[in-house]
Amino acid sequence: MSYSDFLRRDMRLVILRILSELPSYRGNSSVIANLLHQLGHSWTRDQVKAELRWLAEVGTLSVDEAGSVLVATLAERGQDAAEGRVTIDGIARPRA
Repeated sequence: MSYSDFLRRDMRLVILRILSELPSYRGNSSVIANLLHQLGHSWTRDQVKAELRWLAEVGTLSVDEAGSVLVATLAERGQDAAEGRVTIDGIARPRA
């Protein structure tokens, strides 16, 4: 696995964990990008939006467009992945 793949897998896990801690399990792409930056992931907002769409495709969250931002809502499958109860190819597993 390349370093960029490792970072992308970790970022996807961090996005799911962020959503699991937000009120109503929802957050917009701008807030998520800012929180990722604070947690050491320096991705552009366009990259974050692309990852949110990918996470929606694998059923871990849903995405709604609200103007120039995406609003993501964590799905049950995403909560399970964030907590290590299910393994999804392309998303890092949380450590014990």
